[in-house]
Amino acid sequence: MPEQNVPDTCILILLDGLGDRSHPQLGHRTPLQAAHTPYLDRLASLGGTGLYHATLFGQPLPSENAHFAIFGGMPEEFPGRGPLEALGAGLDLCPDDVAMLAHFAHLEPDNENRLILRHDKVSASPDEIRRLFDSLEDFECDGVTLKLHPTNGMFSVLTMGGDVAPHITDTNPMVDGRFIPKVLPLAPYADDPPTRRTARILTEYLKWAHRRLTDAPINRSRRASGDIPVNGLVTQRAGRLKPCLPMRTRYGLRGLSIASGTIYAGLARFTGMDFLKVPDTDDPGADMVKRISLARERLGDYDFIHVHTKTPDQAAHSKDPDAKVRVIESLDRGLARSLEPLLEDDSVLLAVTADHSTPSCGKLIHSGEPVPLMFIGTGVRRDTVTSFDEISVACGCLGAMRGPELLFTILNYLDRARLVGIHDSPDPVEYWPGDHEPFILDPKPQE
Repeated sequence: MPEQNVPDTCILILLDGLGDRSHPQLGHRTPLQAAHTPYLDRLASLGGTGLYHATLFGQPLPSENAHFAIFGGMPEEFPGRGPLEALGAGLDLCPDDVAMLAHFAHLEPDNENRLILRHDKVSASPDEIRRLFDSLEDFECDGVTLKLHPTNGMFSVLTMGGDVAPHITDTNPMVDGRFIPKVLPLAPYADDPPTRRTARILTEYLKWAHRRLTDAPINRSRRASGDIPVNGLVTQRAGRLKPCLPMRTRYGLRGLSIASGTIYAGLARFTGMDFLKVPDTDDPGADMVKRISLARERLGDYDFIHVHTKTPDQAAHSKDPDAKVRVIESLDRGLARSLEPLLEDDSVLLAVTADHSTPSCGKLIHSGEPVPLMFIGTGVRRDTVTSFDEISVACGCLGAMRGPELLFTILNYLDRARLVGIHDSPDPVEYWPGDHEPFILDPKPQE
């Protein structure tokens, strides 16, 4: 009987924000249920299916937390969105630096001088954006230096260097019409001097930025022409780099991420993966064809390849379920055009899932429902599921996975899973066989 080949490379297709809620206008189905997806359904019939959540059912996650778990990171190693965004933008952070997201917005004080977020998202030309950033040079207070680093349009990373700490509240309420939150230490750090100093100095910086932007020539011009002024910064998700074992060290996998966003470049850099930036176009299916082609070209160089698209998430943020249906159908066509050679390659383990659910209705940015998951490859158990959607896969043989169980399952299907209790390496690794020094005999005595 011929020996069965075992896959040696996993290609993970990550359809960002694919999960959703049911919608009356779709017949009380999710966009994935309502979409015409013959290829995804065919894939489901060829392997094992189930549900996945990167933490706990019902807990909404941003992409960075979910992806960190998917890449096998431990919760205590997560550094926060700010440092990851900084790494993705090519910034070199010092170990003690604090980094947070920041972006320009339209703020307005009420009659008690309390700042209100009037418009979280404001449009401006590239020249106007450049002038806004030029209005805010580096800021220093009590030995702490604050620098604003542009990343994408109105968005940036704000870094703080000195005797500072990341345990502070956000100043972005994320909902127009709400008060800007006061910068405060998080409750467990209420009496921590560096945290209190950070909150105080960030408060002074944001007040200073509001004054500078309000009086900036760019905003005088915008007010004169009837445009909304861009007169403040809002911040969120402060963090600091932490020690984190690279994917190659912990899991024995050489990893590559193929994506378009800065955050995925940062995640790759932090977890020891290579990154290949591929820009988005207005054709999600064609973008997927390009990324799958790039993954195929690199099969011999990597053991784990993450192929990412943000488009289902972006469509859901428009709060239009039909728009998300159209994106999903475009991706299905793109997968049909590009995946067949990988299905015919028994050295490839194919996985398809999402990082989180993004509801196409309601107030939530992301929601806490689990997302669909499937594996296709030699040795993968096949169940009876023939449709790839949030409801059908709940009957699949993979059950409900959480957190790093996804990466452990990949190791299992690649025949690299470590038997509990085996110690062929002194390092705390999760793959087998581990890297170890050879046992050397003493030289033979000379006669």
